[in-house]
Amino acid sequence: MINYKIKSLIAVLLLPAVLHAQSIKKLSLQEAIDLGVANSKNLKLAQNKIDESIAKLAVVKDNVLPTATASFLYNHAEIPTNTLSIGGGDPLHLPNRADAFVGTAAVQEVIYGGGKYRYAQESTKLLTDVARLDADKNKEEVSYAIINTYFSLFKLMQSKKVVAQNLESIASQLKQAQRFFEQGIVTKNDVLRFQLQQANISLTDLEIENNRKIVNYNLDILLGLPEETEVAIAESELPLNTVEPLTTYMSKAFANRQELQQLDLQNKVADINIKTIKANTRPTVGVGANLYYINPSGSFIPPSEQFIVPITIGATVSWNVASLWTNKNKVAEAKIQQKEIGIQKDILSDNVKTELNKNYQNYRLALQKINVLETSIAQATENDRLLESKYKNNIASVTDRIDAETLLYQAKINLELAKADAKLSYYTLLKSTGKISQ
Repeated sequence: MINYKIKSLIAVLLLPAVLHAQSIKKLSLQEAIDLGVANSKNLKLAQNKIDESIAKLAVVKDNVLPTATASFLYNHAEIPTNTLSIGGGDPLHLPNRADAFVGTAAVQEVIYGGGKYRYAQESTKLLTDVARLDADKNKEEVSYAIINTYFSLFKLMQSKKVVAQNLESIASQLKQAQRFFEQGIVTKNDVLRFQLQQANISLTDLEIENNRKIVNYNLDILLGLPEETEVAIAESELPLNTVEPLTTYMSKAFANRQELQQLDLQNKVADINIKTIKANTRPTVGVGANLYYINPSGSFIPPSEQFIVPITIGATVSWNVASLWTNKNKVAEAKIQQKEIGIQKDILSDNVKTELNKNYQNYRLALQKINVLETSIAQATENDRLLESKYKNNIASVTDRIDAETLLYQAKINLELAKADAKLSYYTLLKSTGKISQ
């Protein structure tokens, strides 16, 4: 019984830790992207638009199928005045009432409609492809938003690590300064300077933690996770990609950018629209069959030879001759609209070039910054080592000692931030090519 109580007590004590552990989710960058894409409401909306376009295409295909109609009519007539005399002839006596049943069935098929039905199918199919490209573009945007937020969290976590190291070092320096003060080696002001630095770094740590909570919450929303989930960054190192020639990225951009592909499709849609307008000048040919059931006997099932079932088969040719001279301006208007699409593509192509070049240069600059910062860390480390030795030997002032240590840890933070910024710059460069995952 005692063992059972002890086990129960341990379970109760460990429950908060278990619950806390369950709220932490460790994710690599690719896992975060996959999760965000799977749960994105924007992508679900884009998929719904694709489904809508596919449904419209099915409707257009149905338009080329034969049409068929059927109807059945019952008619009852009361004839109060049922005697009719015309001239001097014998009067015509009609019944007091009459019933009749009339049924019709018809099938119509358009044999030739000037190509309008075929053009409608082609146009709707192209618009469905445009919707798919729009969904692809949305996927890239969602992926980039996740990458951007992920690296923002990464930078904050790296900054916290460096700040924690700095606080640990300052605590050690403060203990040393207090010993020196007790030994009469340094003044009380030296101790206060270390305490002030410790307070300032603690404030920095509080600000970083506040920003981490904000960014973490935003990432939870993007990934579709419970809002209390803490995302743990699985990326300990950020391997940087080498820079390829600018022309390589340009080629990828003009092959992959969804906006350019959409304009190409819209240009094809405009071309089909011109053909559709021209098709209005052509005649329409159709065939049809009609079946009639006429039963004036008054009985639902008539006696033999008291009903008729005529069947007609015919063909129709219709032609709006006036379209030969009224359609010309409509064609001209459609060609102007198509030309506008070509101009839009030229403008977009120039924008793609400038955007890509800017991101390319930014990535190269980010890599160069890392090289400079790695050199500065080596210099700051040596400077900190020298000042630490001089301070211990009472050669350097406390101000020099604190400044050297501050420079070192600031350089470390700058390097971690520069690495994350460089990786983000690379993904920004890939985004401008139209495809983040290469």
